[in-house]
Amino acid sequence: MQNTLAKPGRKYAYRQVFLQVLMTLLSFIICYFGWGLTTAASAIAGGMVSVIPNFVFAHKAFKFAGARAAQQVVDSFYGGVKLKLVLTAILFALCFKFLDLNVVAFFITYSTTMLVPWLNAIVNKFHFNQQKLG
Repeated sequence: MQNTLAKPGRKYAYRQVFLQVLMTLLSFIICYFGWGLTTAASAIAGGMVSVIPNFVFAHKAFKFAGARAAQQVVDSFYGGVKLKLVLTAILFALCFKFLDLNVVAFFITYSTTMLVPWLNAIVNKFHFNQQKLG
C-alpha cells in the first residue's frame, strides 16, 4: 500500500532523477560528437554512478509520511542514505575495475549530475518567488 502523503516527495525525487538522466544523456551526446565513443561511454558510466543510487534512495526514502509514521520516515531516510552510499561505492569500484574509462569525462559527468538537484532547487525557488511577486 502506497502512502498518499509521500506521493509529492516521491514525485519530486523521481523528477530529480529524470533530470539527472537528461544531464547524463546530454553529456553523452557532447562527448560522443566531441571525442568519440570511449569518452561517451565514460560519460554514461559517470552519470549512472550518480543516477542509480539516487533512484534507489528516492524509492526507499519516500515510502512513508505523516506524523504517525515519523519513526518509519526517519528509518527509511537513513536506510536510503546508507544504501545510496554503499551502492555508489560499489558502482565506482566496478567502473574502475572493469571499464576502460576516460576519467575526466567520467568525473565531469558524475559531478554535473550531482549538481542537477541543487540547480533544480534554485530554479524552482526563483520560479516560486516570481509567482509570489506577480
